[in-house]
Amino acid sequence: MLNFSSQSLFFISLLLFAVGAIGALLLGKNDRKANAWGNMLGCMGSLGGILAAVRVLFWGEKFSVSFDSSFPLIRLSFHLDNLSAFFMLVISLIALLASIYALGYAKHFFGKYNLGTLGFLYNLFIAGMLLVVTAGNAIFFSIVWEIMSLASYFLVVFDRQDKNNVKAGTLYFVMTHIGTAFIILAFLLLYKLTGSLDFSVMKNNLGQTPVIFKNIVFVLALVGFGTKAGIIPLHIWLPSAHPAAPTQVSALMSGVMIKTGIYMMIRIFMDVFPGAPLWWGLVILSIGAVSSLLGVLYALSEHDIKRLLAYHSIENIGIILLGLGSAMVFLSLDMQALAVLGLAAALFHTLNHAVFKSLLFMGAGSVIAKTHTRNIEEYGGLIHLMPQTAFFFLIGSMAISALPPFNGFFSEWLIFQALFSGINSAGLLASWVFILSAGALAFTGGLAAACFVKAFGTTFLARPRSEEAKQAKEVDLSLRIGMGTLAGLTLVLGVLAGPICKVLVRVAGSLGNLQNAQAAANFGIFSSHLKNNFAALSMPGILFFLLLALAVTFVLVYGTTRKQKVKIGRVWDCGTDLSPRMEITATGFSRAIITIFGGILQPTKQTAVEYRDADMRYFKKTNVVSLKTKDVYGSYLYGPGQKLVERFSRYTKKIQSGNINAYILYIFMTLIALIIFLVI
Repeated sequence: MLNFSSQSLFFISLLLFAVGAIGALLLGKNDRKANAWGNMLGCMGSLGGILAAVRVLFWGEKFSVSFDSSFPLIRLSFHLDNLSAFFMLVISLIALLASIYALGYAKHFFGKYNLGTLGFLYNLFIAGMLLVVTAGNAIFFSIVWEIMSLASYFLVVFDRQDKNNVKAGTLYFVMTHIGTAFIILAFLLLYKLTGSLDFSVMKNNLGQTPVIFKNIVFVLALVGFGTKAGIIPLHIWLPSAHPAAPTQVSALMSGVMIKTGIYMMIRIFMDVFPGAPLWWGLVILSIGAVSSLLGVLYALSEHDIKRLLAYHSIENIGIILLGLGSAMVFLSLDMQALAVLGLAAALFHTLNHAVFKSLLFMGAGSVIAKTHTRNIEEYGGLIHLMPQTAFFFLIGSMAISALPPFNGFFSEWLIFQALFSGINSAGLLASWVFILSAGALAFTGGLAAACFVKAFGTTFLARPRSEEAKQAKEVDLSLRIGMGTLAGLTLVLGVLAGPICKVLVRVAGSLGNLQNAQAAANFGIFSSHLKNNFAALSMPGILFFLLLALAVTFVLVYGTTRKQKVKIGRVWDCGTDLSPRMEITATGFSRAIITIFGGILQPTKQTAVEYRDADMRYFKKTNVVSLKTKDVYGSYLYGPGQKLVERFSRYTKKIQSGNINAYILYIFMTLIALIIFLVI
């Protein structure tokens, strides 16, 4: 494959996914063969995507190719530049490791569901994501966007025996198509303004577009792609849909699928449009700050381990938007070097989040496969029974908590530098937005660390709190290979952050509005000091001093304790046997934080008390406290909206008279309206 061009590798990759999908479907009667075929071809197709992306990013083998179709306005247009190649690399990398993981994970579906269908949808889903980030025509993009959305919907409802999964899939289906409607409206308006559906032509013809139309397209695109990305308050589908899917699909949806929305925001706001007004960037910054802070708060209140991780995806999308928003603000102020800094930081966190979030979902899926529950209150003590899974989950927890030397630290550090630079570089209003955004990011980092102390501690430490947890054992080799590789990548991406960011600054500088990468390189972003020597950082240096500190600590501890005798005895327990009831629970851990932020989370408390004797009300047998948060968005936003739609539907139902002449009249009036729209 190394001798093929990037264009050939790309189409070979798509062909492999097609063969994987069709072959898995044909082998559907044999679960073992269908599983092996679908995932092995998924691995091969992903490897082809990685090689194609690498050739573009490091050898500059960009390409654009189009094929005419028999349908007007529809052209199969493929465009692979630096930005597309970066997202293709992220998608293919996670898909490769998810496919390896799925080889062992999917075994618990044997005899329960058709693994051929799973393999077909899985390969179609990955191919759809690759086509989304390489489509060069708006109509073709809409088609592959729908393929990606429908494939992921059927994967969400794959475990259809659980009614909650079907309900989650229905919500996802509705929300993703609401977002698609806004995207199509944006494309239609762009076609009206430019006379073309090709993104390259749009880019060249939007220079004289009236500001009002630019603003309308911005709002439409933000809602459409923001729904897929899961920004608050358009996120309501995400915490339900991601946990419902099989774990390898959850990793892909949370790690890379939601990033397709980020990709299109970057493509439209910073490449297609010739210039973005200041308020666009401020809006993105504000949404990022709100999404990051609220996302981590909702995660803290969750005890379903997959929902907890899903809310953290909302948090990290918010962090990515902080980098993107700062880049847009700097671009509007003609500060290209700082704009490249913000966008490179957003791209780096896109990669980092894909790695550590996929790792965490795989770790959670491994635990669920062995305990048969997603409730972390029923875990405990799994570090002794699943030590490798516990180790990998711990690394992912440290990475998402932005602890050095892992990858999450450096990308968040870069975003902090962009936000701090914006405080002194913009006007009063913009400076306050930057200040509040930096404060939100700082809060988010602290709360994320607290959340994963809860998640790791209650899952793996102390004693098992259920019979299933007591019987758990380590997962198969393929699952550990997938998790172990991702765990290693969190360290590699952290230590090699400098060279990686030099590639990312080239990606950012290649966009239409930022074609000044040399200025960014001379700016000294990645040479250990920023503007006015604001900050300095060396990831290899941090790793060296951490290893040195560990070595010194080991020598000191060993030197002072090597001659001491160790005596193991029973811990004093107040005269009663130690039991899981004495452990701090996830509810107890997060209760104080939930109470502090009660005005936002609006928690509800339920207490169930059982007494030892009906006549003795002073001796409690059990005391169960349950904390839940109110569905604010359903109660105050989507609930009233649903009622309004229902009332409107009942009113419009009256036009269904059953008269064929009336229906023909409706069609005729619609055609007239469309003709008038096209003529004007």
